[in-house]
Amino acid sequence: MLAEHLGFSVWTMFSIITPYLAASGYDFTVSQLFWLTAVPNLVGAFLRIPYTAAVALFGGRNWTIVSAALLVVPTGLLAYCVMTPGTPYWLFVVAGVTAGFGGGNFASSMANISYFYPERHRGSALGVNAAGGNIGVAAVQFFGPLVIGAAVLGSSQGTTDTGQAFYLHNVPLLWLVLSVFAAVMAWRAMDNLAVSRTPLREQVPALAKRHTWIMSVLYIGTFGSFIGYSFAFPLVIKLAFPEFNALWIAALGPLVGSLARPVGGWFADRLAGAPITSGAFALMAVGAMGAIWGINAGSFALFFASFMVLFVCSGVANGSTYRSIPAIFQAEAAAAAGGRASEAEVLQAKKITAAALGWISAIGAFGGFLINQGFRIANETTGSVVPAMWAFVGAYAFFLVLNWWCYQRTVLVAKAPSLAYAKV
Repeated sequence: MLAEHLGFSVWTMFSIITPYLAASGYDFTVSQLFWLTAVPNLVGAFLRIPYTAAVALFGGRNWTIVSAALLVVPTGLLAYCVMTPGTPYWLFVVAGVTAGFGGGNFASSMANISYFYPERHRGSALGVNAAGGNIGVAAVQFFGPLVIGAAVLGSSQGTTDTGQAFYLHNVPLLWLVLSVFAAVMAWRAMDNLAVSRTPLREQVPALAKRHTWIMSVLYIGTFGSFIGYSFAFPLVIKLAFPEFNALWIAALGPLVGSLARPVGGWFADRLAGAPITSGAFALMAVGAMGAIWGINAGSFALFFASFMVLFVCSGVANGSTYRSIPAIFQAEAAAAAGGRASEAEVLQAKKITAAALGWISAIGAFGGFLINQGFRIANETTGSVVPAMWAFVGAYAFFLVLNWWCYQRTVLVAKAPSLAYAKV
């Protein structure tokens, strides 16, 4: 969980660095700043696919050591960028590409932990593990401004109009040290499970399951919202309310979203998950409309409260959908076996589940890239992020209908109740 937590922090480092770049002497456009937050998101989404396979190929302990050590690359490169005056934009982009390493950690961590717990506790275990990782976003957004602002007046590292210095390099250097610590601890304290070692040919069948693709699309709306808003929230605050300077408050969004995730998993362990996900999508649409109202009315309180609704509901839906994935595949295995699967069939279902978890997490993460691009395009064309928020309202309506159609219709539930995100 610690390695995954640090991966999320490194993955989203640019979310707290970009709002300070202009004041630190980097003449980048708003569009370029949005791209700096989008590139790590895009690369991290791609990397989740091989990171999932890596656990089965190399072992959970071995891959955690490697994935934690890889975080030294983006942190070291970003530190160089912000410590070197006149660093070109393309080098910042390269640093953003390598920051995507942190995004892959979630998929490998979740695939690994799925083997450690019995079915009845897996939702809570996955939810807690995911929450511990997701809180890494809040950690870097809360502590980032503190270490950036822990400076003396008159520094040449980057100053505001009032002379307040910014030590941007403190952020990547701090997480570089922590990443080395995580790699060492993984080497000393983790184990490889023989049961998790799965040849690639045994993981491919997960892609032939239609529920893999349905849940991938739904996860775009749940996790895609969480990570997309997490990347963009500080910059959106700066654009919509330029007079507001306490950007550390943006960390509250990822924090409440992360803490809400185990709640969604807990409810899905005890109740059907599909209604929980549907309710979350409905409230997310309400939250997006509230944020629009807050921007148009110039009310930061309404805007911020509405985004908290978005974060909380995305967290709950993350937990309910992700916990439902193992339930669905276990239910299918039992149905194929005439009601009760053998131990070998259960193990095979777990292997397919682990592969599906990584694939679904990868597709879902692309939703964050789409959210960042939506904000960028809306700001470029209209000078406001409001059109993007309206597009998100429409997207939540689509996800709500898809979830209901696939998992809540009476006819489907009557034929296959166990597939309605049911308790298994």
